[in-house]
Amino acid sequence: MFEGRIARFDAPGQPFVIDTVDLADVGPGEILVKVTRTNICGSDLHAWHGTFATRGLGGQLPTVLGHEMVGAVAALGDGVTADSNGVPLAEGTRVVFPYFYSCHRCRNCLLGRRGACLNLKMAMLGRADEPPYFVGGYGDYYLLPAGAVVYTVPDVVSDEVASGANCALSQVMYGLERVDQQLGEVVVVQGAGALGLYAVAVAKARGAAKVIAIDGVPERLELATAFGADAVVDITEATTVKDRAKIVRTLTDGHGADVVVEVVGHPAAIDEGLKLLGQFGRYVEIGNINIGKTFEFDPSRFVFGNKTMVGVSLYDPAVLSRALTFLEQHQDHLPLDRLAAAHYPLDHINEAFAAADGKRDVRASIIP
Repeated sequence: MFEGRIARFDAPGQPFVIDTVDLADVGPGEILVKVTRTNICGSDLHAWHGTFATRGLGGQLPTVLGHEMVGAVAALGDGVTADSNGVPLAEGTRVVFPYFYSCHRCRNCLLGRRGACLNLKMAMLGRADEPPYFVGGYGDYYLLPAGAVVYTVPDVVSDEVASGANCALSQVMYGLERVDQQLGEVVVVQGAGALGLYAVAVAKARGAAKVIAIDGVPERLELATAFGADAVVDITEATTVKDRAKIVRTLTDGHGADVVVEVVGHPAAIDEGLKLLGQFGRYVEIGNINIGKTFEFDPSRFVFGNKTMVGVSLYDPAVLSRALTFLEQHQDHLPLDRLAAAHYPLDHINEAFAAADGKRDVRASIIP
């Protein structure tokens, strides 16, 4: 018997309710994780506001939000002995894992598109009022289903650094892999929140000749520079799309960017981003997850510019292993600890969401 708390999410606009629940047993192939840290991601905020409906993905209410997490093995189900890289698992082993679960059998999985599994399951979609209860990261425990991909966290990587690996970092790594960002290319990142900062760091690690970050919050622009941005554009100073496009053209000798990554989450950013691209530029669209939002753009610029847009939702689970390697290799020269510097106990989750919604924190965390 495992007893623990969850922050039950009943409906948008309502406070989280702390419940104590019991899990009778851990089934064959399952892993019970003692959660040590769960970040407040943008999609959690959207769900909290009701602009990103988990019901639209097959989810039900009440549920438990939270997916960008790290924890330690609390119990192993029968048959589980090692992680997805073959590293032995035991109680206390620190682990991260994709927050979505592929069947590995359907057409898309067999084609290598596991992020588009036809039988995809995900954290935050299960019910919080029936077993196993621990269906999201905002709780003392989280139950990994049988067959889930899981990786051991290197000893030298702290929970603070590892907590963003299974969502923000892996997402932008996968996006830059999808567009095959090359050595010597110019990358523009729209938005310098957590995903944007990771995108800056990953682009530089992939050999970008120049990375330009765009945002309007001074602290985030300063962080973008610390994460490797060669130039930053402050939208409070360059107030129009024309102004910002001119700056990017100047910084790229008139050519425009080779790759633009959108992590703002506003449709208007897309038309602007396409204007920042040069010939044969590739646009990585990650941020816009609110269904029904639209924007206008001139498709002739897209055609005559030989431009490509790639939508990125989730990632191939194997990317998470590479994300851990990235953290291990680059943590000494990146201020990764500043991403989730603000943290709150589970009992103060309502305060934490209010602070995160006010954008006072780059990435606030819940520590049970």
